[in-house]
Amino acid sequence: MPIVAQSTETTDWVSRFADEVIEESERRAPGKPVVVASGLSPSGPIHLGNLREVMTPHLVADEIRRRGHQVRHLISWDDYDRYRKVPQGIPGVEEEAWKEHIGKPLTSVPAPKGSAHPNWAEHFKAAMTESLAELGVEFDGISQTEQYTSGVYREQILHAMRHRGDIDAVLAQYRTKKAPAKKQQQKPVDEAELEAAEGSGAAAEDDGSSGAAGYFPYKPYCGNCEKDFTTVTSYDDDSTELTYACSVCGFSETVRLNEFNRGKLVWKVDWPMRWAYEGVIFEPSGVDHSSPGSSFQVGGQIVGIFGGKQPIGPMYAFVGISGMAKMSSSKGGVPTPADALQIMEPQLLRWLYARRRPNQSFKIAFDQEIQRLYDEWDRLDAKVADGSALPADAAAHSRAVRTASGELPRTPRPLPYRTLASVADITAGHEDQALRILSDLDPANPPATLDEARPRYDKAEAWINTHVPADQRTIVRAEPDAELLKSLDERAQQSLRLLLDGLADNWSLDGLTHLVYGVPKVQAGFSADATPKELPAEIKTAQRSFFALLYHLLVGRDTGPRLPTLLLAVGQERVRGLLGE
Repeated sequence: MPIVAQSTETTDWVSRFADEVIEESERRAPGKPVVVASGLSPSGPIHLGNLREVMTPHLVADEIRRRGHQVRHLISWDDYDRYRKVPQGIPGVEEEAWKEHIGKPLTSVPAPKGSAHPNWAEHFKAAMTESLAELGVEFDGISQTEQYTSGVYREQILHAMRHRGDIDAVLAQYRTKKAPAKKQQQKPVDEAELEAAEGSGAAAEDDGSSGAAGYFPYKPYCGNCEKDFTTVTSYDDDSTELTYACSVCGFSETVRLNEFNRGKLVWKVDWPMRWAYEGVIFEPSGVDHSSPGSSFQVGGQIVGIFGGKQPIGPMYAFVGISGMAKMSSSKGGVPTPADALQIMEPQLLRWLYARRRPNQSFKIAFDQEIQRLYDEWDRLDAKVADGSALPADAAAHSRAVRTASGELPRTPRPLPYRTLASVADITAGHEDQALRILSDLDPANPPATLDEARPRYDKAEAWINTHVPADQRTIVRAEPDAELLKSLDERAQQSLRLLLDGLADNWSLDGLTHLVYGVPKVQAGFSADATPKELPAEIKTAQRSFFALLYHLLVGRDTGPRLPTLLLAVGQERVRGLLGE
């Protein structure tokens, strides 16, 4: 393994883990690629909480690659896990019809109706794989169905059965321990966090079965009904003859385990077996797998039975969601990476995971908060460009915009997201109108085509169309509000005249911003250029009243998109008509 100077980005959590992982890899497996791992269960839509399982090792692996080391990022698709329940809200899935498949391997369950994929697992893997490609995540995917059914783990299975007493002794230490009392929740738990916990694999804390024949860490799938409602009734270490019976269909058979490939190790044994088999150095786990007696802690003891060592395994916190009530594409569940990438560029989504340590929770916005996040991102982008960003912030930015393989595709002219959202809202899909407005934003340097603002424009348009309720969409009045215009007092009429007189000379984003904020100042006897420190507090009240009047006359509501953008969108001639000129 080449010795390369460490990255200068040594102040963020990614670099610190990279240091530790490289050191540990050179101690355990000198000269070999560094192995980091993630595990994903395609039991349903793979959500944004699960994405942290991938992004945490990805970011560490990418930093190690930047330093010139070889890295393998394994994603184990747990597609040989049992189908536990029918998720709600999946298009093309009727709950009663799919209930009959509970207990089968995920790869033996039919895909939702209308899917182009051969089975349930492949259907949900495909969506995640596509999202990971857009995010620039390089990985080696491993299907556990293929591993088990091809006999790759045969020796590991036989080894586990020979050492079942040792495994049982480890597990017994925790079976008698009472779970610690839960602390009272100090804050309301985000609904998305609860759903994420439910679907994260916590339910898979299976440690095998003990019966009259003893403990066995292996579970066959039934040769008749394909389900795992089976019990091993006898096993002979010398011949490897195993007899099992199915409690659902009554089928029973005796097989030779050294030839049999239709079953798997139970979860608490399967995971540490894979650590040893793959030589995993780094693999994070969710809080549900990191508590006392959970699979990560128990696995740390069982992995030694397979001749391996426990990986460096930071616990990662939940990823919450804001704006869940307005979700439509993931109805019935938490949103997926594909849902997020529909409304935000990959760089922003990568940044959200890169800037927070794994044990820090954070939220991904699907509501109005996304506009503030984009503003924050654009400010950071500007600071990085002029060299004023703090080192840790610059490191997170670097990890967001590029990988060791190069820069991620980006929008040529990244105009403010809130501006693009307003334009998309007002123009309702008319691209020629959108281009006209964007040209008016910067008359000295107008975009030649809308493609210069893509894909950010498309993301903002998707957000408007899928996450902004219809009653909050902007519809410009078709005719002037004659009744309101007649009722205006002299001061209100004067404010409209000042605005109309200044339109032609200020028809740009900056010019209109100066104009609409300046009208109440001028009316109060101050200069339009007066700063807030030079003005009495009443000016803010006057500005709010003036803005409300304009919104009512233009869109019939108290609020709307930023007024300068709205004025540009409506167009100078139409503005004049609606304001009574």
